Amino acid sequence: MPEIAIPTPHHADCSLSTRPKPLLRSILRDATAADHAQLDATLGALDLCTVAGYRRFLEINATALLPLERSLELAGVRAMLPDWDDRARTAAILTDLARLGGRPGRLDAPELTDRSAMLGTLYVLEGSRLGAAYLLRTVRQCGDPLVSGNTAFLGHGAGRQFWPQYLAVLECQADELAEDDLVRSARSAFDLFAHAAALS
Repeated sequence: MPEIAIPTPHHADCSLSTRPKPLLRSILRDATAADHAQLDATLGALDLCTVAGYRRFLEINATALLPLERSLELAGVRAMLPDWDDRARTAAILTDLARLGGRPGRLDAPELTDRSAMLGTLYVLEGSRLGAAYLLRTVRQCGDPLVSGNTAFLGHGAGRQFWPQYLAVLECQADELAEDDLVRSARSAFDLFAHAAALS
């Protein structure tokens, strides 16, 4: 599929935005709250300080993350986020899984056809960094070095401003985005994680 031509953040003029509040991030947060809570409950039931539990956690995340990142790349995410190669976590999570003897399942991600679909999907992926930072502190204190020593995924992007930069891009383009499509794509991304967790 050819890449979609999307202006980079450097070309967007946020000073021209006339969008009233609430912010899109608030709309997305409220619309996906139940999906987010369900995924947190599912992953929270795993004991990340055991190899089996941590491996399962990574397998679930990888099963959804890999196809979602591929879909974003096919849709032209690099035009929207020029630092995408720094943001992508496929290599990091596969490195952790290889060292723990795990492997991702196979799921197909939905096709992302416009900016709203891409930004809704990115809301889930970029937002997951916030939870990852919290889990990283826990996992690094685990007694098993096979667990505590393999945190490329959880630690990815530490010290970078990926989340606030994403939010800036999201809100800057708010006048041109369809709220329903944003929410639909974000919920679809959460749904893919739920399907990944359901795989045996």
